[in-house]
Amino acid sequence: MKTFRVWFIAIMLAVASGLVAPGPASAAPYCGLVWGSLVKSNPAMSQAQVTNVRTGQHYCFDRLVIDLNGRVGGYTVRYVPQVTQDGSGLPVPLRGQAFIQVTVNDPAYDQNGKSTYNPGNRKELTNVTGYQTFRQVAWAGSFEGYSSLGIGVRARLPFRVFALEGPAAGSRLVIDVAHFW
Repeated sequence: MKTFRVWFIAIMLAVASGLVAPGPASAAPYCGLVWGSLVKSNPAMSQAQVTNVRTGQHYCFDRLVIDLNGRVGGYTVRYVPQVTQDGSGLPVPLRGQAFIQVTVNDPAYDQNGKSTYNPGNRKELTNVTGYQTFRQVAWAGSFEGYSSLGIGVRARLPFRVFALEGPAAGSRLVIDVAHFW
């Protein structure tokens, strides 16, 4: 019993003196992401055309991929109060609490005006049911060499944009939207 009291007193003194106190709280970013939510753009143009749009889920973010049959041109990706259609400016209704307008400086048609990407359902390009951040992906059109789409997300969250080469002579524009700040 005497040994127990000695240990108990030693532990209490250590706690009181701060020797075994927890370390300071850290505000590390979610999954190490440090992207931000401001506009991201590149003004370049190219001769590529949009051929497909697809999505995927990752532990830290939801991903949108735009496939092109050549080198990615420029792009503008930004949060907007409302996504609008190319040419007409009409609103594109989206589910979610925040909206991202993606404009690729590449058309979805070839030199003869033939469509290179013609979605079956312009309001639901991919099924994002069960995604943590995405609520809807919709087509906003292709006009005068630019193609646009809208992403409805659950909140204004950080995102990043980058291009990947391949497969073959094609490339991909990738937009990742984080699940949390």
